[in-house]
Parts: sequence; structure tokens; C-alpha cells
Amino acid sequence: MTDRPETPLLDLVQRPADLKHLSDAQLRQIADEVRVETISAVSVTGGHLGAGLGVVELTVALHAVFDTPRDKLVWDVGHQCYPHKILTERRDRIRTLRMKNGLSGFTKRAESPYDPFGAAHSSTSISAALGFAVARDLGGVTPEGAGDAIAVIGDGSMSAGMAYEAMNNAGHLGKRLIVILNDNEMSIAPPTGAMSSYLSRLYAQNPFQDFKAAAKGAVSLLPEPFREGAKRAKEMLKGMAVGGTLFEELGFSYLGPIDGHDMDQLLPVLRTVKDRARGPILIHVLTKKGKGYAPAETARDKGHATAKFDVVTGEQKKAASNAPSYTKVFAEHLMKAAQDDDKICAVTAAMPDGTGLNLFAERYPSRCFDVGIAEQHGVTFSAALAAGGMKPFCTIYSTFLQRGYDQVVHDVAIQRLPVRFAIDRAGLVGADGATHAGAFDISYLSNLPGFVVMAAADEAELAHMVATAAAHDNGPIAFRFPRGEGTGVDMPERGIPLEIGKGRIIQEGTGVALLSFGTRLSEVEKAAESLAAKGIRPTIADARFAKPLDRNLILDLAARHDALITIEEGAIGGFGSHVAQLLAEEGVFDTGLKYRSMVLPDIFIDQAGPADMYAVAGMNAEHIEAKVLNVLGVASLGEVRA
Repeated sequence: MTDRPETPLLDLVQRPADLKHLSDAQLRQIADEVRVETISAVSVTGGHLGAGLGVVELTVALHAVFDTPRDKLVWDVGHQCYPHKILTERRDRIRTLRMKNGLSGFTKRAESPYDPFGAAHSSTSISAALGFAVARDLGGVTPEGAGDAIAVIGDGSMSAGMAYEAMNNAGHLGKRLIVILNDNEMSIAPPTGAMSSYLSRLYAQNPFQDFKAAAKGAVSLLPEPFREGAKRAKEMLKGMAVGGTLFEELGFSYLGPIDGHDMDQLLPVLRTVKDRARGPILIHVLTKKGKGYAPAETARDKGHATAKFDVVTGEQKKAASNAPSYTKVFAEHLMKAAQDDDKICAVTAAMPDGTGLNLFAERYPSRCFDVGIAEQHGVTFSAALAAGGMKPFCTIYSTFLQRGYDQVVHDVAIQRLPVRFAIDRAGLVGADGATHAGAFDISYLSNLPGFVVMAAADEAELAHMVATAAAHDNGPIAFRFPRGEGTGVDMPERGIPLEIGKGRIIQEGTGVALLSFGTRLSEVEKAAESLAAKGIRPTIADARFAKPLDRNLILDLAARHDALITIEEGAIGGFGSHVAQLLAEEGVFDTGLKYRSMVLPDIFIDQAGPADMYAVAGMNAEHIEAKVLNVLGVASLGEVRA
């Protein structure tokens, strides 16, 4: 007995080449079966459901028409790639999506030759596809061969400047390149659908150069009610931020819009493009995010990211929360600060829900700005808000802030502007894996002159750090916090500004001092409990600040203990490196202090649960305990005399 859907035709398809033998009617059936298989798989694993459902027909059509993996198909972003994985020899593992030792939730070169380019951050696909096209024409060699280069880019991804930089270059080079704009922001009214079908038939029957001429006369051939619909469609396109005229000015032939769920439109257009395209061409495809699954279609985010769920009801199976999430604590205390200070505003880059700023926007809509997938712009925009007398909280995931680093340096740090960086998803984040890990922000911010860099040890500390940032007007300040629930500590009604550069002692002990930066503090405390049973009572301190360092605290710990160990959820070059620099310059190592720094290892850690990822990193309580015993020269985990 199985609860998996019946997919008799899909069961015969192992790889895209198997689609070549199917009729168009059978391809439509394949699309239906891929959709139910996607829903079934994500109900088991959780993940990004809506985006994949929106491109089912497009995925089937692309693999049926083109010759992957010889033809390079680049998905932007990888949220769309689940149906693609089902069709490319990975269906037997599709229920391991985003799990430890399972399939990545994004495209991944190391996983399959059908993933020619990883795309977990957005707006890179056109640049990548152009690179493949130029490599092809220069005689580049890949194991699968060199064919067409196809980028499938979401309309949200088109808000980033990199996409236009790539199109500008592609238009200049004139290489054969196919870009498919997956636009799921615009519904298709029946007249527009009829118009698109008519133009698709015209296009499939005529050479490229005749298409525009035929299209000009198409409206006059339609019945009167449809003429009005076609005119409305034209006006809608004119009103869009990106339209055919702009693409053509950049050197692309523009086709569309066409209905991305109608195989009778997709197949002939893609076949004709494959047969006749010469230079760069953009196909504008209209889709519906969450298509074919009512709970996703009716959800506010169209089923963008879901936990495991019941297929029949769509109800998500989320574990009961024991403590508020860090993101919610941040949002609530930012709103409290904004209530007291009308100069506080918030900026996010297409992640209002993920950063909690959707709550802020509901209460203070005039002071909340979603700039789209444009982190560079968001940082510079925040810098000018600060220069203009506002108090901006630039709220971006750690991994996404990397995309705006040049602006952090030049537009914020050099000008000493008081931008408050609220850095969500710090540390290892779980199922999204290496591409979304917040591993580098401690390092890449702490080396900037004049920056204040904080990390919250728990949700109460986060409340205090929001208040600290709100009160700080002397240059840029950043605070980081992880994904997920807090530790369940008592929460203050209001955060209290911390003294800049001052840490705190959590527990006094002897012999060894554990200096934690961030939320590994709870693991440090667990390790200390286990060590106490062995007669070892370490001192525990919470640094709070990576920059400026609490010199007095660090030097005091070094003076009073035989060993000092720092612990942080970041890559080498961060907090521990700054502590080591301080100790070296002060000559502390000359007198024999034993010093160790626990950081994320010099590898990219694949997706798993956060605890499993930290186990790979060697940063859970048992690893901290082992580090203490090792530095004290204890050979085993047996009993130790006090």
C-alpha cells in the first residue's frame, strides 16, 4: 500500500531523452504527472513548492525540445528546479530533497550533469548562459558536449542589476542565447490567451524576420471583443518594468507573452526558436506560482516555502514552538523602537516575510522599503537614508548581504554612515545548505574600520542589540542572529542599549575560559555542565562584540586562566582571529597561554538539520567539551579529579 500518486507515463521516463518519443498529448500527461509527483515529494520533505509548480509545463517542454545535458539549462533561482530534477535521473531520490546526504534544494554541478551551473542566489543565470554560449563558440569542451545555452529567470530575479548587465553584454556579443523570462506576476485573461495562441501559431509558421510584420497586423484580424483584449495586453506590457522594447534595445529578439501552462503554445515556440534562432532571444512566459495545487495557489506566498504538509488539506506539519523565533523577536523590538523614534525605518531586499519586516510594514508602511532582489541598491539606499537624517535598519540575510559588500565598504564604512545592519540567518541554516549559510559576515564586517559588530547569544540579547543599534549614531553597526527558535530565556519588555565593546561574564571558574560569540553560548553551557561532572569548572564569558573587542575582559581572562578558547558560528578570520591578534600584540603568548579558536571548518557544509551541520563543523557541546579536555591535556573523557 502506498500513498504515492499514480504516474504510469512518468514511470517510463528516466531521462529527458525519453521524452523525445512522446506525442504532444503524452507530454501534456507527463506534465500532469510531474506536478502531482512534485506535490507528493515536497509534502514529505518540505521545501520550495510554489515556484516548481509554476514551471512544470515549461520544464517538460524544455527537456522535450532541447538536448540536455548537451544543451545547458540554467535555472534562476534554483527554487524552480524540483520538476527538472524529477526528469533528470533523480526521481528515485526526490524524496530526499534538502535532507542530509540527499538532493540539494537547488541546482548543483556536483550532483548531476543536467545541472551545468549552480544557482541558489538569484539573477546569475543570464551571465552563466552567456558564458556557456561564448565557450561553445570558442571551442570549449565539456563531457556532455556544447550546445545551446538556455537561462530560465524569474521575474523577481530580473530586479537585480546583474541580469541587465548580462543582457547588455549578450546583446553586444550577438551570440545565440535563449533567455526565458518566467513571469508569474501577471494573470492571463482569456482574450490575452487567445491572442497569444494566435501569435504562437503565426510564429511557428513563419521565419523570424516575418514575425514582427505578421504581429503588427494580427490585432486587426481578430474579432472586435478580442481586439480590445489584445490592446489591454499591449498596455499591460508597456506598464511593466521590463517590456519587449527594453529587451530589444539591449539587442534581444523578444517573443511573448505566451501562456506558460499551455503546451500548445510552449512546444511550437520552443521548437521554432531551437530551429531558427541566430542571436540572443528572450521568450516572455506567463505562469502562475503554485499552479495546480489549490492550497499553494490561495496562499499569500503561493506556497513559496513550506514545511512538510498534508497533500489533501495543505496543512503544514510544523513542530510546536517552545520559544519565539529570533526573527520575530527582532521584528517586535524594532517596532517598539520605531514607536519611540519616527526616524527609524527598515529596508529589505525581497525578503519581508523572511526577515520579519512584513510585521513592521503593516504598522509603519511609509517607513518600510522592499527594494526587490537588489542588495547592492538596498545598502546604498540605506546609506543615503542615514546621510539624510534617518535611522535605517538594513535587514538582510548574511548570505545575501555578501552581494552588497562593495557598497558596505564604500558607501557605508568609508563615509562612517550610521546604517544599522540586522543580519538574519547567521551561522548554519539547515536544509538550504551551503549556499544560504551565514558563515562569513563576522569576517567580512569585522575587518572594516569604524564598524561595530555584535552577535546575540539568545533572544533577550537580541532585544538589547536592537536597542543598541537604534541608539548608535556614530558610524555603522551590525548585529547577527540565527534562523529558528530562541532558547526560551525570560524576555525584557524593552531592550536596553549595551555599552559598546563590553562583554559579560556568565560563570566564573578556573583553569580554562570559554569566550563565546553568538548563539553557541547555549552549547558552551551544556559542555560546562558535562565538564563539571568531571571536576572541571570553566569560566564562561559572552563577548557580545567582535568589534570593538572588550580588551579588558579578554586580557583579564587570559591572565587568570591557563587556557582560553573562543567559539563562534563563523569562518576563520573572524572573532577568534581578532582575539588572537590582540593577544599576540599584547605579548600574552610569550608567557605561555594556551589558546584555541573554534570556528566553522574550511569547507562548504552540505544541507542537513542544523544540529547535524554543527556536528560536521565540530561545534556542538560534545566537541566543545572535547576541546577543553584536549587543551588541558586530559587524554580521555574519564573522570578527572578536581
